Amino acid sequence: MALKRALTVQNILDKKYKLIDFTGAWYDAFKKPEMTGVWFIWGNSGNGKTSFVIQLIKELAKFDNVLLNSREEGTKHTMQENLIKFNMSEAKDNKVHFVDEPINDLTTRLKMKKSARIVVIDSFQYMMMSYKDYIEFKSQFPDKLIIFISHADGKNPAGRSAKSVKFDAGLKIWVEGYRAFSHGRYKGPKEEYDIWPERALNYWGTPPTIK
Repeated sequence: MALKRALTVQNILDKKYKLIDFTGAWYDAFKKPEMTGVWFIWGNSGNGKTSFVIQLIKELAKFDNVLLNSREEGTKHTMQENLIKFNMSEAKDNKVHFVDEPINDLTTRLKMKKSARIVVIDSFQYMMMSYKDYIEFKSQFPDKLIIFISHADGKNPAGRSAKSVKFDAGLKIWVEGYRAFSHGRYKGPKEEYDIWPERALNYWGTPPTIK
């Protein structure tokens, strides 16, 4: 098998990237990340993680179609309540879709023509994936953005595989006290996003840090 051609510095400098054009509080926290690759979001229960994910999906739907594979919550009444709470009906043109599928079915769906460009998986633990499964899965979709939601064990992702995925992810987002912190390669001037400003202020005692 022939090797791929090695790239020059100029090849890299000339390369065009599709970026997510975040503005406002989103830019302040995460700058303008690439539209492909892996993001990893983790946090303990009761800290605003689900609320953050719904807000993030609503924002991402401005740029492309989003598929939420909700293995953990499915389409229960609590999901409906969250959608109402954050006015998800404002996500126009049916750009957000929901499924509850194991990894094999999800893989088949994402290989279909016109499948969603952005995939949110909640949660990594409910997918029952090993790190090997993860590598195989992501390698099939180099042109998609895959976002994993994870349980936490203290301040770390729960489970060895989840820890490895976090290490591999381009954007790592830790959620605590109703504030999301950028721990990855994409950091805006504040590196923080308030999910619920009042609750975050009550928990931390300070507004987001200005770097």
